[in-house]
Amino acid sequence: MTLPHVARSTLCVMGATLASTVLGFAREIVNARYFGTHWELDTFLAAATIPMIIFGVFHGALVSALVPVFSAYLARGEEEAAWSLGNTVFHVLFLALMISAVLGWIFAPWYVPLIAHGFPHPQLRVAIHMTRWLMPSIVATSLAGIVNAMLNAYHRFTAASFQGVASNLVTIVVMVLLYDRFGIYALVFGTVAGCFAALFVQIPSYMRMGHYRFTIDLKHPGLRAIWLMLGPIVIGSAAGQIALFFDRFFASTLTPGYISGMNYASKLVGFPQQLFAAAIATVIFPLLANQFSHNDLDAVRKSMVTGLRLVNFVTIPAVFLLAILAHPIVSTLFERGAFTSEASALCASFLPFAALALIPMAANIVLTRCCFACHESRWTVTASVISVALNVVFSFLWLPWLGARGLLLANAVSQCVQTLILLLLVRHLLVGFAWHSLAISTFRVTLASCAMAILTFALEQYYGVGSAPFFTHLRGLLAELLLACSVFFCAAKLLGVEELQLLWRKWLTLR
Repeated sequence: MTLPHVARSTLCVMGATLASTVLGFAREIVNARYFGTHWELDTFLAAATIPMIIFGVFHGALVSALVPVFSAYLARGEEEAAWSLGNTVFHVLFLALMISAVLGWIFAPWYVPLIAHGFPHPQLRVAIHMTRWLMPSIVATSLAGIVNAMLNAYHRFTAASFQGVASNLVTIVVMVLLYDRFGIYALVFGTVAGCFAALFVQIPSYMRMGHYRFTIDLKHPGLRAIWLMLGPIVIGSAAGQIALFFDRFFASTLTPGYISGMNYASKLVGFPQQLFAAAIATVIFPLLANQFSHNDLDAVRKSMVTGLRLVNFVTIPAVFLLAILAHPIVSTLFERGAFTSEASALCASFLPFAALALIPMAANIVLTRCCFACHESRWTVTASVISVALNVVFSFLWLPWLGARGLLLANAVSQCVQTLILLLLVRHLLVGFAWHSLAISTFRVTLASCAMAILTFALEQYYGVGSAPFFTHLRGLLAELLLACSVFFCAAKLLGVEELQLLWRKWLTLR
């Protein structure tokens, strides 16, 4: 798989991810209409924390450990051995997750109060009940991740990319149909159903490869290789989930509605991250693992730098736009039903702080995948642990005087530290690094983004629509975004930004 194929596959994944992300926004719009920033949504987000932590540990750790080992077997032409390993991991994970779900249901009254310690007792009871209903989601989501990993190892990205479409669509339909009868629990039931839809949509493509067997080979030599990588990766994955735990822990003491407001802001930041950064990382991970399996470090270096440059090309201008257009974006997307103008103002005030983390978070996705592809996990995990520790410390220090903004700022600063550590680690692993190429590209993209930001800020100051009907808001926002993107692309063209030319050539090829 050559670098031009990386760009082409990335565009394909981005197309599927775009559909998923649009539906994800539709889901958040439905949430905003029905629940706004009320305490019920705060409770749901707190209740979803434990399933998300378990999912993050199992899914993130096993997928990160499985892909390099699975790809190494394929690179050596040992396809049967690769699939014996993949099937074994699938079935062992299924059993482990079932046990985890049952234990999570039983012990919910003991651990949920640790997260939502700031909730009053009636709200805490609701959080416990919701957590129990959400437990089956960890089984579906984690198994979907394993199937996704094996499909990606064969560079089959289409079915895996559409899992988000299925998940969001099913969640929305279930929530709309059941809201009148079950209220906030319609969101709980829809979330669980959506997780299973993400698994089922990949099963046909998985089965068509013809390698599935009901196999549990605990003596498979690949399990030892995974196990050696798994320990540190589990610690790293757990560290990332601990950050989520403390985020909810601190936020539960804030004014009701703040957890929901932070969540909406994070979802908006997640749009460019999921649409572009995650798509690039999805395509590049099996490529890096394959290149490293063939001991082609020069190819790994080029692929990794290409991934970082593509990520910066998207995330740097996105940060400017999210900060400058925070209020029109929030009000246009969410302000209806239970989501009032006060909720818009609250969420918009959080968005610039949440956006600061976008660039380092996106870079960390690519850098972490590169390290795991090179079978390096200990120092990668150490970087994650350091980042989480700093996040907790900064959150504790900044919460009293910055509130929710302090929590978002703490996340951004800790992510930047992790990026710096991972850059140094990758430089060591690859025996060199194209710093100059990356720096020049980043500088040019930043200049183009500044030109775009100046014009966008001026337009927003003088022509902001203020209080207006929805379609007036929408037309104004789309016009601003279209003009901003046009200025950015023109400036990027004048500055000779190579990523623009690469993506344009691949777009023409797809057509």
